[in-house]
Amino acid sequence: MYSLLVVCLALAVLLTSNLMASALATALWHGISRWTLNWSATARSRLLFTLRIFPAAATLVGVVVLFVPSYILYEPRPADEVINTKLVVIAAVSASGVVLAFWRSLLSWRATKRLVADWMSHAEAIRVDGMSVRQAYCLPHPFPIIAVVGTLRPQLFVSKRIFDSLDRTEILAAMEHEIGHLSARDNLKRILIRGCRDLLAMVPWGRSLDRAWSKAVEAAADEYAATQGSSTALDLASALVKIARMIPEEPKLTLPVGAFLLGDDPGGLAWRVRRLAQIAEAGCLTCPRGELISNALAQGCLCLSLAALTYAALMPHFLIKVHAVMERLFPFLD
Repeated sequence: MYSLLVVCLALAVLLTSNLMASALATALWHGISRWTLNWSATARSRLLFTLRIFPAAATLVGVVVLFVPSYILYEPRPADEVINTKLVVIAAVSASGVVLAFWRSLLSWRATKRLVADWMSHAEAIRVDGMSVRQAYCLPHPFPIIAVVGTLRPQLFVSKRIFDSLDRTEILAAMEHEIGHLSARDNLKRILIRGCRDLLAMVPWGRSLDRAWSKAVEAAADEYAATQGSSTALDLASALVKIARMIPEEPKLTLPVGAFLLGDDPGGLAWRVRRLAQIAEAGCLTCPRGELISNALAQGCLCLSLAALTYAALMPHFLIKVHAVMERLFPFLD
């Protein structure tokens, strides 16, 4: 019974602390987003990724490393432990969320694996002069696909329709965009973000971080391509417009998890084209302050977590304080 109680408490604390931390991160983004509009997309995407991942990672590590040991060591063990209904409900919701996240990730992985296997059975390896992509394939597909699929061994797929409709400079610019995703490991980040989704993702306000990150990474990949020169930025803008015109109004296509040229929000295409034109005219958009702040926040979160864990390991009385704080914050511990 005591072990079951500890498991239920850990799940309950994980859920409530993750929701509070995620809500705080979302509120923080809504408060500072307008101040980041002049940042580079790379800096914005780094900041958004940190805000999205840190709450889940910190609460998971905190529960496993801090809460569970502090509760086991310093919570008095009554003769008859009671697991009340409120605790059971919260723990059940938390466990369901963990199982659903794992199940969703598994289904996405299986669907992606099947689709990629089907694509590979019809694809032909290609080599484009001027490109450093190791695994690129031409795919005889009616949909204008150009995408990077996979995390550990990413592969670039380009439909034959793209080669037939775009000129060489536009194809090279589009591929540079996808290489930008590869360099930033965006597919791996996308999977991590999907695994960190919580109950806040059920409401529009709670999904704002995910949408903002998706938009930022596409713009960051555009920036990466634009570093090749102003002509590349204009070629990429032209490629985006041409590919968008080839997509049917109501596409009914199942796509694998990956980084696609038009991104998750085709409605933001006009904004990206205008931005590429601005980059071509004025040069790549950079903001040293944005780079500094986003890097400092990402590294600061990591250093803060490591410092807390180190302090907990070296200071035995720290776990007593953790237990006291948990007793005050979560009434279902009593």
